[in-house]
Amino acid sequence: MDKRERLVVEHVPKGLLIGGRWQPAASAAEFEVEDPSLATPLCAVPDAGAEDGLAALAAAGEAQPGWAAVPPRERGDILRRAYEELIRRQDELALLMTLEMGKPVAESRGEVGYAAEFFRWFSEEAVRIDGGWQTAPDGGGRIWTMREPVGPALLITPWNFPMAMGTRKIGPAVAAGCTMVVKPAHQTPLSMLALAGILQEAGLPDGVLNVVTTTRPAEVCEPLLRDGRIRKLSFTGSTAVGRRLLARSADQVLRTSMELGGNAPFIVCADADLDKAVSGAVTAKMRNIGEACTAANRLYVHASLAEEFTGRLAERLAALPVGRGTEPGIQVGPLIDAAARRKVADLVDDARRGGARAVLGGEPVDDLPGYFYPPTVLADVPPDGRLLREEIFGPVAPVVTFESDDEAIALANNTVHGLVSYVFTESLRGALRYAESLEAGMIGLNKGLVSTPAAPFGGIKHSGLGREGGRLGIEEFLETKYVALDA
Repeated sequence: MDKRERLVVEHVPKGLLIGGRWQPAASAAEFEVEDPSLATPLCAVPDAGAEDGLAALAAAGEAQPGWAAVPPRERGDILRRAYEELIRRQDELALLMTLEMGKPVAESRGEVGYAAEFFRWFSEEAVRIDGGWQTAPDGGGRIWTMREPVGPALLITPWNFPMAMGTRKIGPAVAAGCTMVVKPAHQTPLSMLALAGILQEAGLPDGVLNVVTTTRPAEVCEPLLRDGRIRKLSFTGSTAVGRRLLARSADQVLRTSMELGGNAPFIVCADADLDKAVSGAVTAKMRNIGEACTAANRLYVHASLAEEFTGRLAERLAALPVGRGTEPGIQVGPLIDAAARRKVADLVDDARRGGARAVLGGEPVDDLPGYFYPPTVLADVPPDGRLLREEIFGPVAPVVTFESDDEAIALANNTVHGLVSYVFTESLRGALRYAESLEAGMIGLNKGLVSTPAAPFGGIKHSGLGREGGRLGIEEFLETKYVALDA
């Protein structure tokens, strides 16, 4: 690390945040946070155990009644101040994110801005929580409905968007009046610790937000899920882990939000604008180095366009510089760790054994330290290739041809996942058919990026439950109470 990088890391609180105090783990255990571009440690943070998780829950439970009584405007003002501080410190926070996660600084800067927008959005939603009042149909009384915070929430965030996935959960919880225990991914805890410090500075009361960093998530989280004080679980991560958490949430009948894995199809119709389609594919595939649940995982291209599309996509991806994300001009950083790189390489090797042809890339980068894998474009991908069934989570674009819209829709829907689908067509009739036929919670129509704080984010089937962001985002943290009045 150079001097500026060292200062940015040193500026982050290195403790568990419990009841407003930064403290070590009860066991005094720590773990190292790694720079994936160099495969070297950045710093150490506390490695929490079950005792620490329960202490965080106790703090959240104690703070809940008082926090629920805070006026909505005050809750919104705290989020607004935090939004402004995130924007003010955007460059510093972007560098921190790049150091622990690997994405290029320019992309990290974009994520900090995106993360901040969730605080701005939910600062405005806090004062729009409403209820209802009506005369009973038979005239014999009144129907009064009110909205109340669901209560203490356990928020589990992933490593790929370490700040935005935090604000997308914390923002509506704060706005609704819920206290929280946050468990960030062990690969990228620093962004969350920095965010927690900013919320403290913005005036968030002690105990409302508690943060536990750990390499033992099951040991920390499972006692919380069994404890009746937690009333809400919000998780972003893999479908496999999501299933286990849903099962463990059943005993206490917890409210759950699950943003799980994806297997996004990217469909290029015969009448598509090829310039738009190629640009959209670069965005949908390469955002966050391909380490995104919304990443285009399967590229279905009409046979009449496939050769030209594949060549142009390979040309665009070949021009993206690969290297450490802190260096000027770099557009493709490392994958998060050795296991991630090994998985991507295995998926590509499996496809090539089945007959796939590497138009670009296809081999790990050996001349750089860290966990790099180059942008890769595959043609002639076998229909039974694992990378068409599994989430790649890397910069690999497998291209498959189709002959008709019916075939494309069937191929796209042939998955247990249903997070997002992308379609490029110049036909209004075709666009409407695809939008209505594709089994996904979100559709990118002639657009390779769907995420925005103002829209409901989430999937169907094995891609999850509930929605984050938009007007629906705060609903996940509110209960409805009905009062029958004899009036």
